[in-house]
Amino acid sequence: MDPTIGLAVGRGTGPELANVFERVLTTLARTSSATIRIARSPRFYHSYFSLKAETDEIEKISELTRQDADHYERFCRTQARLGTTAVFRTAINAQSLYLVRERLQAVKFDLIADQDSSLLLVRDEAQGFYTGENSHTPGLVDRRMKFSKDVTEKVIAAALERARRQWPGEQVERVVMAYKFHLLDGVLGDWVTEIAARHGVEIDLAQPDTVNRNLIELGLPSRSVVIGSNEWADIMHVVLLDRLGSERQENRYTENVFLHPHVAGLTEYQTVHGSADDLAGLDIVNPVATIRAAAAIAERHAGCADAIRTTETALDTVGSRGITTPDLGGRHSTTEVVDAVVELLSFSGDDDRPVGSVLAVDA
Repeated sequence: MDPTIGLAVGRGTGPELANVFERVLTTLARTSSATIRIARSPRFYHSYFSLKAETDEIEKISELTRQDADHYERFCRTQARLGTTAVFRTAINAQSLYLVRERLQAVKFDLIADQDSSLLLVRDEAQGFYTGENSHTPGLVDRRMKFSKDVTEKVIAAALERARRQWPGEQVERVVMAYKFHLLDGVLGDWVTEIAARHGVEIDLAQPDTVNRNLIELGLPSRSVVIGSNEWADIMHVVLLDRLGSERQENRYTENVFLHPHVAGLTEYQTVHGSADDLAGLDIVNPVATIRAAAAIAERHAGCADAIRTTETALDTVGSRGITTPDLGGRHSTTEVVDAVVELLSFSGDDDRPVGSVLAVDA
C-alpha cells in the first residue's frame, strides 16, 4: 500500500508553507518513482494572532483553543490508527499545541552539531510548566500542571533509544537533564535516580543555570544527550543552534515523537520558526525548513531514497547563487526559491524510471 503522509495547516503563513511542502514532496516522489498519499486535516487551525484578531473575549479564545486541540488530537489519533507514520504540521497556536503534546506525550528531537561535537537535544513536551490548563477569575489566571514518573521514564527511554540509533555501536553512558527540580520537593530527583539505575546509565539532573554554565565553561564532549524541560529547551534551542550549529532557526525543522501507546509510531515534523502572521500573503517567508522537512519525510517515511542528500545539494546550489528570501539577506520570493530548488530536484532523477506522484486522500 502506498504510504500516507498527514498534513495539518495553521493560519499565518501556513497555507503558503503547505504548498511548498506539497510541491517538494511531489517532485521527490516523481524522481523516486514513488506514489505518496497526503491526508490533509480539514480544519484550518488558529495561530495566536488569528485568535486575537477574531475575538478579545477570554471565554471565546479558550473555547477556540480547546476546539483546535481536540480536533488536531483526533486527527493524529486517526492517522496513527490508519498506519500513517508522519505528519507535517505548520505552526499553530502554542496553547492548543501543548494541550495535544501533553495528551499524546510528545518529545521533540533535534541533533545540533559542529565539527567537534554532536548534541542530541531531547525536549520533554509532555509535562511540566508549559503543559496544563487555565482557569480564570477577575484579574487572575490559575494554571495547573503536573509531572509524572511514568512520563519521565518514557521520555528518558525515548532519549536513550534515539541516541543509540543516532550513534550505533556506541554506549550511551551519560545523560544530562535540565529541569527546575528544586521546585518539586525532591520527587523528580528520586525518580531519575531509580530510572537511571534501571537503564544502566548515568543521569545528571541539574538546574538549567548549571547546565548553561557548564556548556559555557566546559563545552561539550563529542557525543552528548541533553533532556530539557520545556521552559529551558524552548529558550536554549536557538542559542545552541547558534553556538554549535552556526545556523538560523528559520532553516531548521524538528521531529516530535508521540509516546502515548494509541499513537505509537507517529512522528510529527514541524519548522522551528512560528506562524509569521506578519508575512502572510507576501510570498517572502523562508521555505528552507519546510523543504528540508519534506525531504526527511520523503526519505524516512515514503521510500524516496537519497532525498535528504539530494535536497541539501539543491539548497546549497541555490544558496550559492544568492537565491534567498529577505530574512537571509536576499531579494527573492518564497516562490522563486522553491522554483529554483524544484528545478534542480527535477533533474536529479533517472529519466528512464517510471514517474511517481502525490495523491490527496480524505483525512
